[in-house]
Amino acid sequence: MPHSQKQKQGGTMDQDVAYGKQVSAGTRDLRTIDCNPDFWYPVAWSRELKVGKTIGTRYAGQPIALVRPVEGGVFALEDRCAHRQVPLSKGVVKGQAVQCCYHGWAYGRSGRCIDVPYLGKGKLPNGVRTYPCREEGGLIFIFPGDPALADSVPFPKLAQVANPAFKTRQFGPRVKCHYTFMHENLMDMNHQFLHRRQMGQIRSRLLGQDRGEDFVEARYSFARTGTHQPLAEALIFGRHRDLEGREQPVEEVVTIRTEYPYQTLTIVDKDGDMIMSLWAAYVPQSADQRESRAFGLLSVLRPKIPFLIDVIWPVLGGFTNRIFEEDREIVEMEQQAWDAQGGDWNVEVFPVVNHLRALLARCGDQTVK
Repeated sequence: MPHSQKQKQGGTMDQDVAYGKQVSAGTRDLRTIDCNPDFWYPVAWSRELKVGKTIGTRYAGQPIALVRPVEGGVFALEDRCAHRQVPLSKGVVKGQAVQCCYHGWAYGRSGRCIDVPYLGKGKLPNGVRTYPCREEGGLIFIFPGDPALADSVPFPKLAQVANPAFKTRQFGPRVKCHYTFMHENLMDMNHQFLHRRQMGQIRSRLLGQDRGEDFVEARYSFARTGTHQPLAEALIFGRHRDLEGREQPVEEVVTIRTEYPYQTLTIVDKDGDMIMSLWAAYVPQSADQRESRAFGLLSVLRPKIPFLIDVIWPVLGGFTNRIFEEDREIVEMEQQAWDAQGGDWNVEVFPVVNHLRALLARCGDQTVK
């Protein structure tokens, strides 16, 4: 047992706080609260599922087969044949159905078993679970919760994917941490020190915040405290004034919003016009929800000079990849600390993050496993 854990064991509440553990009677550890399944979650990119094919994916440990018939939309089934439980994602798409690779049992988009090659039609067994499924903005979504709610739950706005004035980049890395660490990382712009090698020396300033029953929002500006602004960072976030107020560019306003369960980041210029929009969802992969896949859409306003965005796009891609890699590494360290210490020992002093934590706990799945 690590020395720090030996010290923490058996302490009083005051001692626990002194060591860094925030405790509250009757409060569950946020990292044990699952995502609420009664929302639309992306589980794959459209490009991953070819016509006439099927692929396997997951939501919180649930195996899901996505099927794209030659005609008709994508549909989603439990990725287990009712017969021998082998993955339907290994099967063959035929018409509006998928046939299991083992004995050829066929399932339609309703999940019903519609054919067993060696049985009569009157002897067909039960089928498999089906999931409400939608394809939007280059993403395939499912509704993993109560299917009766799917039509009434609002579908998210996916950055500026449909706006021709913007160019959109997709990213979807896997991260070995609880989804809540991802929300906290982006919401807290005070962590820019982490990105000093990529973004230079800057300081964030909280301009204001708002919160409601299902959202928390924070608005920031940035000021440069030293060194010149890197080109790639200037292309993404705009140029910043230094702390001496020298006549350089006007600060843009960066707004981070978690509207459960999604997260957005927008940047507007001095005239209030949007110049960048990010939409992200953090989808649990493992049953314990301590592994996630991030699905992100980053939309950047096209410059007035034709084709300039295409020239700088590789630079922007490399820059954002490096930023996310630093974020991925740090949130995985947070998860590793939680695993080693057996719980949440964070000392959080930033009100915005504490409001976010309360939101994630309140809106999450309160079912105790």
